[in-house]
Amino acid sequence: MNRRNFNSLCLALPTGLTWMVMQQAHALSLSDLSSGDATSGVKAALEKGATVAVGLLGRPDGFLGNPRVRIPLPGYLEQATQMLRMVGQGGRIDELVTAMNRAAEQAVPASRELLVAAVRGMSVSDAKGILTGGETSVTEFFVGKTRTSLTERFLPIVTTATARVKLADKYNAIAGKASGLGLIRTEDANIQRYVTGKSLDGLYTVIGDEERKIRQDPLGSGSAILKKVFGALR
Repeated sequence: MNRRNFNSLCLALPTGLTWMVMQQAHALSLSDLSSGDATSGVKAALEKGATVAVGLLGRPDGFLGNPRVRIPLPGYLEQATQMLRMVGQGGRIDELVTAMNRAAEQAVPASRELLVAAVRGMSVSDAKGILTGGETSVTEFFVGKTRTSLTERFLPIVTTATARVKLADKYNAIAGKASGLGLIRTEDANIQRYVTGKSLDGLYTVIGDEERKIRQDPLGSGSAILKKVFGALR
């Protein structure tokens, strides 16, 4: 059925039947894809998302200059910044926040190898699950396959970067007391682990952004296999 005839049919049907016809056409489009095409398309999407995310975040101001992923102080410390600035601590706060985000920017490039390895190890069932799983299924795949290993990879880099800031030990002491009072989460009481976790959150956020762009506009991706595979979902 060509597009003109399909559209005319949809207009002539009640709403419920129109939805059924559209769902059937959607399913037929997916069924036309081979397992090889589906896997290649998803792998291309993952590689594209990972490459863009690493490129955007793993550079100066990749975190600090991006409000979506900029790393703030945790819990009550962030809420108390206005008061701390009023008593002359603004410079120290800015120095610490800058150092946290710079540490994240330095750590992100180390993720590329593990992200690519996750893509190469993808099974056909992984690929088809991602293809039909919704707007963030690629991101969820990366989280499941790489978060633990990337935490181990990022932590030493973040530790080295934050060690250059004299306030790191002071932060850990203050945050440790705050954690004991229930004002911040235990895992956020250590600046190195807090920054590592937020770095990964930012990385997966940007990968998710790229995934949504591909799903929403596969023709604009510039890739033939992405156009073919993700175009079948539209």
